[in-house]
Amino acid sequence: MSFPSRYALMMAGLLVVGCRSDPIAIDATPLPAPASLSSISLNRAIHLQWADNAAQSDRFERYQVYSAGYNLNVGECRSDWVIEGTTVSDEFLVAVIPNGVPRCFGVSAISVEGVESAWSPLWQDTPRPDARNVLVYALQTDAAASGVRFWDDVNGDGIGQASELGLIQNGTGSDIDFAVHRNAADSTLWVVPVFAGTSVRFYDAAPVADLTSIDFAPASGYGRDSLLARPGYGYVFEIVDGSGLHYAGLRATHVGRQYLIFDFSVQTDPGNPELVVIGGGGIAGVTGAQVTGAK
Repeated sequence: MSFPSRYALMMAGLLVVGCRSDPIAIDATPLPAPASLSSISLNRAIHLQWADNAAQSDRFERYQVYSAGYNLNVGECRSDWVIEGTTVSDEFLVAVIPNGVPRCFGVSAISVEGVESAWSPLWQDTPRPDARNVLVYALQTDAAASGVRFWDDVNGDGIGQASELGLIQNGTGSDIDFAVHRNAADSTLWVVPVFAGTSVRFYDAAPVADLTSIDFAPASGYGRDSLLARPGYGYVFEIVDGSGLHYAGLRATHVGRQYLIFDFSVQTDPGNPELVVIGGGGIAGVTGAQVTGAK
């Protein structure tokens, strides 16, 4: 065989070898959807937490977080879903969102092949403001700082700005939600509803561990009677004014003879009874609820 013939055969063999392509199998099976989803409502933010079952697979790459509006009147998620972000963790902070506006959330799992799972159960929650360690005096000690107004929507935008929340005012005013009075006989302090549309009740018959223990405002049991200020006890306020029905929660952290220190939360979404918030190193509690809606 001549050299050119041998060369041609060799090149043909190399071409055959170079053209061989064994297909690589791609697993298109979706990962399991996150089995559960829950949240903690914060001031202008929502903390999401979900079951980490999808991450148990060696094909797991990341989670994808979605959000949409929530129609509180009909109890359903809206269809305006957007991607909030992705994470490899089983938690996510949805930040810089307005207080008092309900949102829906869903989470899916993405495999290394780029295949997306079904979504977790849908969940709704509402961010709302809170404050910790607020000091208010007894009217008999300092009248100018003995009254509390939970929210004064000065600009009428329906959003609780910091300057509108937890206002310490004169206890002799008629538009404050409550004033603190000291009983002359035994020096105990009392929570006294003032504004005509404000009523109050104890949240429970026993102390609560934290402000976050006051999760939903009860539907009934409110009254205009004064309540004894007791350390560790929770109080819920029902407030009806020109902007509608609102709820506030309060937990007394210290009760002295001159002043009261408390934590509070305010729900700026009209008619929404959800009150749990987290801040200042308190104990986090699950808020919101599982819901239905189109994805």
